[in-house]
Amino acid sequence: MIPVLSFVGKADSGKTTYLEKLIAEMKRRGRKVAIIKHDVHGFEMDHPGKDTWRHAQAGADVVCISSPAKYAMIAKVAAEMPLSELTARIDGVDVIFTEGYKREGKTRIEIFRPPVAAAPLCRQDELVAIVSDASVYPGLPRFGLGDPAAMADFIETTYLGKEGAQ
Repeated sequence: MIPVLSFVGKADSGKTTYLEKLIAEMKRRGRKVAIIKHDVHGFEMDHPGKDTWRHAQAGADVVCISSPAKYAMIAKVAAEMPLSELTARIDGVDVIFTEGYKREGKTRIEIFRPPVAAAPLCRQDELVAIVSDASVYPGLPRFGLGDPAAMADFIETTYLGKEGAQ
């Protein structure tokens, strides 16, 4: 089973910036990484006027585009899919990171910056680690905002096993 680690935090806490660094570090180590970004506002991946947009406008329920380097699939849904259903569709990776799934109950790591918020979003017992330059929860593993390598070590040791690197 692929480990799923949810990076959570309040708006503007630096989740995306931190995950960019962590993903790059995991890739440097030979790991395959998937990420699922939660967007409560909805999103558009397609561009008006492009072929795939036109197909969707014509009524297609699923639109797929493929090239020699990548593919994408856009499917209409009646309701938001649970995270467990999304992660079940991913294979061929060592770890799945999520950003923004605050209430899904997965393994959570919080990004916390005191200039952005007075207190963390989660209680200590809801987290496996915290990323912050401030000391917040004694006894909880804490990693600096500028040190994704230490977090990568923690992930490999705790969830992947170092011997699994490609």
